[in-house]
Amino acid sequence: MISATWLPTSRLICGLPTPSTAAQSATDTLMPILPTCRTQVVTIPAGSSIWQYDWLWRTGCHTGRHHGIYGETIGFSFPGLQFRTGLKQRGEKAEQRITTEYLNGAMADFSGYIAVDELYDGPFLRLRSGQVCVLSIVDNRNFKRLTYEVLDHDPTHKDITLFFHRFRDELNKRDLKLLGVTTDGSPLYPGPLAEIFNGVPHQVCQFHILKEINTEILKALTRVRRQLKQWLPRLKRGRPSSQPAGKTARRKKKLQDKISDLFEHRYLFVKRCLTSGEKKIFLHITRGLPNLRNLRSIMNQVYLLLDRRCRTETALEKLAQLRRRVRRFRTLDRILRKLFTPNIEKALIFLDDFLLPSTSNAVERGYRRHRKMQKSIYRVRTQEHISQRIAIDMQRDEQAPARLQTITMLHFERNGAL
Repeated sequence: MISATWLPTSRLICGLPTPSTAAQSATDTLMPILPTCRTQVVTIPAGSSIWQYDWLWRTGCHTGRHHGIYGETIGFSFPGLQFRTGLKQRGEKAEQRITTEYLNGAMADFSGYIAVDELYDGPFLRLRSGQVCVLSIVDNRNFKRLTYEVLDHDPTHKDITLFFHRFRDELNKRDLKLLGVTTDGSPLYPGPLAEIFNGVPHQVCQFHILKEINTEILKALTRVRRQLKQWLPRLKRGRPSSQPAGKTARRKKKLQDKISDLFEHRYLFVKRCLTSGEKKIFLHITRGLPNLRNLRSIMNQVYLLLDRRCRTETALEKLAQLRRRVRRFRTLDRILRKLFTPNIEKALIFLDDFLLPSTSNAVERGYRRHRKMQKSIYRVRTQEHISQRIAIDMQRDEQAPARLQTITMLHFERNGAL
């Protein structure tokens, strides 16, 4: 806090005392409070104008009561050491602990089902060549990250094979068995999985399959809108002066409204379930466009293939019928090429195993947090720092149950429940 006083002798007297810090109900375990110190008074010549007595508040950092479950805390007027994310010493310790204590705890309740995926995170810091690639294996039912590897190049089949070899060795040490693997549609995994984990069901993430089919359908809808724009008649400037010109203007207005409706309600072509109101809107905007209605009916059949109430054999028979139907139409055959890829069959394996997850969201969730961290802290962009940062995140996940238990007890204690 700085105090300033204007005296009649045209002098400005400023005082800069070091403030003391106090808090109510502070325990003895907190940092001791610094005593108040006296400072010299500085006299500064000024003009002849008269100032009023005023107070200027300046502190080194924000102070005040912390709003949360921890009650009252002490706010200090001097800033402390700033925490550096990815600190070298802490990251090295966490990285060494991942392969010993952490892995033993994560494997204690191993479900047998894993999700594998790779993350491409751009070039390294201060290097024009080299690509950040993170390989991760996550327990697909307990959502625990088991192992990872940071590469300085795009992964190859050899890298994936070595990565799976190390994971198989960890399973053999603990007498554990792998029951299922879920990946995306990348061609990196089928070969190494068949070589190392022969006979283990390989499920392709249904989210990626649906995303590819939905993209193709939306592209087909875009082509239809562009074709309708070409059919728009050209009118002369000004208001229509004759009856044929009026009819042409009304026809143009209807086509423009249909184009706008198709763009505004494009989600109706890929949504899983439509309400009664959405069905009426869909029938209205697709009037006179039977090809678009066929796209929606085909999308309904694709969603029915992924229904857990049927088995894999039944779903494969439905898929064969759907492919025969699509081949009858040349336009649909070119649009829905993703229906004829072998990944469709692999996306139906989960129907015979109730415990096998159909998506790889467990590993994608960790990648979303990693991308968020990379946006806020750009200096964590080397292979060493990225590996250490992921190890720190895995250690944080390990401490999550104990942290949640502590927060719950503090809530009960504050509310007087205990």
